Amino acid sequence: MIEPNFLKPQDKVAIICTARAVDKKELKSALNMLKSWQLEPVIGKTIGLKYHQFGGTDHERAADLQHQINNPEIKAIWCAKGGYGTARMIDQIDFSPLLKNPKWIIGYSDVTALHLKLQGLGICSLHAQMPVDIQNKSETTRESLIQSLMSKPFNIEYISPFNSQAGHASGQLIGGNLSVLYSVLGSEPLPSFRDKILFLEDLDEYLYHIDRMILSLKRQEILKHIKGLIVGGMNAMNDNTIPFGQNAYEIINHYTKNLNIPIAYDCPVGHGCENYALTLGATVDLKVENNQVSIKY
Repeated sequence: MIEPNFLKPQDKVAIICTARAVDKKELKSALNMLKSWQLEPVIGKTIGLKYHQFGGTDHERAADLQHQINNPEIKAIWCAKGGYGTARMIDQIDFSPLLKNPKWIIGYSDVTALHLKLQGLGICSLHAQMPVDIQNKSETTRESLIQSLMSKPFNIEYISPFNSQAGHASGQLIGGNLSVLYSVLGSEPLPSFRDKILFLEDLDEYLYHIDRMILSLKRQEILKHIKGLIVGGMNAMNDNTIPFGQNAYEIINHYTKNLNIPIAYDCPVGHGCENYALTLGATVDLKVENNQVSIKY
């Protein structure tokens, strides 16, 4: 895997829309934060654009991303907001310049489509909080981002309240938002999940949708071949009038409990207050023992 260089003071970080619309005033906290880290923010052309719910048309968003990929002065690209839209324009992008001049691409949730594309090309990327709403995240969330960008990957250790499955495994970290991952399965060449550590999180889904998506991962034998599973936030789940009968963690456990792999629940990554940075494509060491979880690079 190709890992971009860590950033240094005065490096330029572009902020762009790959999905929903963002106004520059929503970036105030993120811009101040970058400047406090002695990094130079560069506002992409899509910031302030609005095409329905998107930050510009698919063509405009693709053009902005392509420009930042091609620009040698830009050392990192920070996706401003998730929602939906990244997958709509991803096939318009020429990613080949990143093979010679890799740079960090940062985001989570809808940006999962971009992360999977990069991992298929053999390039590491950063699953981390986006500029919008970063001021409402924990201090550790912000620390994990700056550390992962400027010095070393951020190790995670915590105790899971949900009954995690003990074990120890090492492998490349892959994954992101479950709904986005599910939506691109079979639609384009994807990186292999075999012998990887799979990470999943999601937001605002019906519980039966979670069941359907995890069942699909099982039936496609993706779960069968992974070496470990990390489950982050499953936030703001929805149910029907007649309850599904299991929460999101219980659904995942139903399909994975017989796998002889470590499974860590409650990882502080996702749409909650805690959203620690993960370096996708890097090799991690996952250890789960008595609900004590350790994720180290």
